[in-house]
Amino acid sequence: MSRRATIATAIRVLRQLRRDRRTVALLAVVPSLLLVLLYFAFDAQRASFNRVAPTLVGLIPFITMFIVTSIAMLRERTSGTLERLMSMPMAKVDLMAGYAIAFGLAAAAEVTIASVVVFGVLGTPVAHSVVALVAVAVVATELGMIAGLFVSAFATTEFQAVQFMPGFVLPQLMICGLFVPRDRMAGWLEGISWAMPLTYVYDALDRLASPAALGGGLVVDLVVILATAAASLVGGAITLRRRTA
Repeated sequence: MSRRATIATAIRVLRQLRRDRRTVALLAVVPSLLLVLLYFAFDAQRASFNRVAPTLVGLIPFITMFIVTSIAMLRERTSGTLERLMSMPMAKVDLMAGYAIAFGLAAAAEVTIASVVVFGVLGTPVAHSVVALVAVAVVATELGMIAGLFVSAFATTEFQAVQFMPGFVLPQLMICGLFVPRDRMAGWLEGISWAMPLTYVYDALDRLASPAALGGGLVVDLVVILATAAASLVGGAITLRRRTA
């Protein structure tokens, strides 16, 4: 792995991202706008909003970053940029790591903006540390980014890349515990939920937002999240194709 190639890739991606104003707006504005909309939707049920908002600070950016990175990597292949880059002395892992750094910084900014809106402007309470919750939300968003890079290898068009969102992310969102506690689900569905990375993301955020003692469960959640992110990054480097026919 070349540190120089990785940093050069990250700088190039950040410059491209800066010129794409629509994507910047999607990352910076949309999550906060959705959370504000939800705030007023729960106007008569403020306790319900206070329960779900801290977890959505990590879950909504997870979804947006998944979509953005899966399409961005696909464009690299379809435009021939990736093929030209891979003809240079650059390993696949350098490219993936560069993307991870660039979009990781974007993810941190995205979560920070959403957190300022939810915990600062809207005054949503958090039982434990807000800083810790924001840090976990950033890690969760970076997991979404890395997962997007990974699944992009299996798409040949942008339409196919977008299809991974309802096919890969939404089922996890439905059974992670956000809508219905997992212990109230059918037994087989609860079993499946334990194999989904988004379950551990939700659990980690919910533990920090609720008044219950953290215990060792938070450590387990973080270990699973980080291990999944590392495995996805390696898997993305292995499955990365130079171009899409």
